[in-house]
Amino acid sequence: MNPVRRRRLLLVALLVLASGAVTALVAMALQRNVAYLYTPAEVLRGEAGERARFRLGGMVEKGSFRREAGSLESHFRVTDGDAQLPVVYTGILPDLFREGQAVVATGRMQDGVFVADTVLAKHDETYMPREVADKMGIAHRKHDVQVPAEDTP
Repeated sequence: MNPVRRRRLLLVALLVLASGAVTALVAMALQRNVAYLYTPAEVLRGEAGERARFRLGGMVEKGSFRREAGSLESHFRVTDGDAQLPVVYTGILPDLFREGQAVVATGRMQDGVFVADTVLAKHDETYMPREVADKMGIAHRKHDVQVPAEDTP
């Protein structure tokens, strides 16, 4: 093989290897940042995986919120009507965070407790993330919970 063809072949091979490495790195980064939404019942059934990072959606159970004195560590339970899951979050909670309101927390399970990195609360009386609303609707139908009719203007 002449030197020019050998050099071109080597250049093409290096280009293919480099593009493969870049593709693999991008795929790993995207997969690491993907967080699926699960309800407490799904998490307790093991659908979320043991070490996976995911979003937990549901309602903050009434009477479950407590804050450690002198710290930013908050403890509360998230429920979907079927199950409750304890959550620990260290940080400043959103202003609209309250018991009985919809919440989406991102984090991972650790020793049977969901350790949240971020907590998002609904922003007004009518908004709930679509994924949470769909899953809560299924739970309401399953438990025959009466949902108030929406006001139409």
